[in-house]
Amino acid sequence: MTSLNKGQIKDLLPHREPMLLIDELHDIKKLHSATAVVFVKKESFFVQGHFPGEPVMPGVLIVEAFGQAAAALTAHGLDKSTYENKLVFLMSVEKARFRNPVIPDCKLELKIEAIRSHGRVWKYKGEAFVDEKKMADAQWSATIVDRK
Repeated sequence: MTSLNKGQIKDLLPHREPMLLIDELHDIKKLHSATAVVFVKKESFFVQGHFPGEPVMPGVLIVEAFGQAAAALTAHGLDKSTYENKLVFLMSVEKARFRNPVIPDCKLELKIEAIRSHGRVWKYKGEAFVDEKKMADAQWSATIVDRK
């Protein structure tokens, strides 16, 4: 399978509305790369307050979407018994750059790649696009931990 819908993503991640940001994951190359889609809508939970009359998707939510996409890529690629009862926690964010504002009524595409892994620690990089225009990019690290 090279793509996942929102229901399949919910099976992999603990996130739920309104914090489950990614709607699709496609072009999946097992444990290597994928493209996530976030449909940024006028009804998105952040629109009313960020900023009234001029809504912009907060940069921290773009970074969160990067992290969710990476967690889904990793969870999807690992053997189910290895990932059972685990969570992926963000450890660090490096080199995050926000180049253009992401406004509602767009399709935000996140092209992510796993750079390396060492045990339970993974490093990723990603770029965010709307209509092929780069909106943001970042590198981040995450770790796989046991659920309590």
